[in-house]
Amino acid sequence: MHEFAWEVPPPGQHVFQVARPTVYRCGMTAKKVVWTIIAVAAVAGAVVLGLFLRAHRLRSIHVRQSMPIEGAVVQRDADTKKEVPIADVEITASNGVTSATTRSEASGYFKLILQKGVLSETPVVVSFRHPSYEPLDLNVQTGRLQTPNELYVAAMVPIPPKTVTRSSRPEVVVSNIRVRYTINSRTDTNVGSAVKTFQVVNTGNVPCNHQAPCSPDGKWKASSASESLDAGADNTFSNVRASCIAGPCPFTRIDSSGFIHGGRNITVSALNWSDTATFLMEAEVYRTAINSNVRQLYPVIFGRTLNFTLPPTQEGVSLEAEIDGSPMVFPLGPALNLSWATCTVRTDTEKEKTTVYGCELKPGYRF
Repeated sequence: MHEFAWEVPPPGQHVFQVARPTVYRCGMTAKKVVWTIIAVAAVAGAVVLGLFLRAHRLRSIHVRQSMPIEGAVVQRDADTKKEVPIADVEITASNGVTSATTRSEASGYFKLILQKGVLSETPVVVSFRHPSYEPLDLNVQTGRLQTPNELYVAAMVPIPPKTVTRSSRPEVVVSNIRVRYTINSRTDTNVGSAVKTFQVVNTGNVPCNHQAPCSPDGKWKASSASESLDAGADNTFSNVRASCIAGPCPFTRIDSSGFIHGGRNITVSALNWSDTATFLMEAEVYRTAINSNVRQLYPVIFGRTLNFTLPPTQEGVSLEAEIDGSPMVFPLGPALNLSWATCTVRTDTEKEKTTVYGCELKPGYRF
């Protein structure tokens, strides 16, 4: 064990001491470092969110530059059952700077797109004009940065007919009204069957040597044959069957592409890679005919208007009615001409495509 002793310098001599480095310890703990990182990330996230919201707002403002106005036009009446749609109404939307025009459809529906200023709060005036109805104006209030999203129903007041001198004759009574129409349907009637046999001649156990036709595995020489049938005019084959009935049937294959869908003409093809095989083809023969079925219905009457709907396949629409007790038949035809009523027709836009009829009595007649 060594002992150390401090030597005191003799008088007159100096001792040089080496300066020790000063060590400073960091006062920030790991917890403070984590919170600092979180704070920086939050600030960065806020900046990104602000930029995103700004871009979204600019896109929204751009979209709101076009203002859709959508709705329907109907006839004003205290009885909602009589608020019938009005077709061919001229509709104009304007904010004093830009305008858009359209016409109502048979169902009364309309839609137009008005290009407006983004920061404009000027109301949009939508006008409805029809020669048989009083003018109607609707005010659509717009906001500074948003436009209303509504469905507008424009109820127009009909213009009363001009007063005419009443005849001394009483009104003609229209009663016992029925709608008659026909529906054409297609029917298939079984009128017989067809049978035919054919053979595919071949010699078995002959190597193919890549000389088509060959067996499906390409090993044996094969033969093929086909037979066809014609059902005749206005006839079709259905439920066609083909099968091997004699010979080495396990080594045959039938091609069904020529008869699987039936039709007037069918063809059965067969492949055989063994000895001669016999095939049978059978089918049922159907004759197609168009049948017309006459149908009747009673219309619904509200006030002076009758309404009825028909399927899209209807034909030959006519109204049977009694005029002052005398039975008569009134074919509508494409022009919808009736001596005692004014009729309109429209087709719904739904999948069923139902045809909607409405007939309003002319002056001098009553139900």
